[in-house]
Amino acid sequence: MKDVILIDAGTGNLRSVQKALETIGANVIRTDDPHAVRRVLTRKHVVLPGVGAFGDFMSGLRARGLEDSVKEIIQKKIPLLGICVGMQALFDIGEEMGEHKGLGILSGKVIAFPKISELKIPHTGWNQIDFKKDALLFNQVDDGAYVYFNHSYYCQPENPVDILAATDYGLKLVCAVQHENVFGVQFHPEKSQHVGLQILKNFLETT
Repeated sequence: MKDVILIDAGTGNLRSVQKALETIGANVIRTDDPHAVRRVLTRKHVVLPGVGAFGDFMSGLRARGLEDSVKEIIQKKIPLLGICVGMQALFDIGEEMGEHKGLGILSGKVIAFPKISELKIPHTGWNQIDFKKDALLFNQVDDGAYVYFNHSYYCQPENPVDILAATDYGLKLVCAVQHENVFGVQFHPEKSQHVGLQILKNFLETT
């Protein structure tokens, strides 16, 4: 059974993520304690889920002393998966409700969807993912598979090498990234049925 640290920044209900991880056999340790995060061993994986606004999420991390803890485990090469706002937080800057500093693990920023009349914001519901490279995260997942989205802002990575997949919603937007041991998905694997569970399984196979 794989041990997973589920980081609670205090900005949303983590129960659905926890349940999905437990469904695939993970032993989930949910915490908002930075010391518990720092004690992560190499056999553990870390999940950073987020909902709501970028700035609120980062404030929640900082208020709990979790920002430095997250950076430390990344430096230790422990696999980390950011989900939705948790992926956005990996970047330098988020522009939701003002400019806010992110974790700065990935170069780039998080910006609003352009104002296109036929585009409903937030982007909510099922959409296809378009693989940009082979990745363990998508092992046994078909290119073009449907996953569940719910977001009003999207990531603009500066380094194309970090991009794993994109989706089409009025424009091509990045929906999955990887930089060494750090992964991020804009969609919600915990709400994406068998495809999402397979992606979480694949994450637990990373080292």
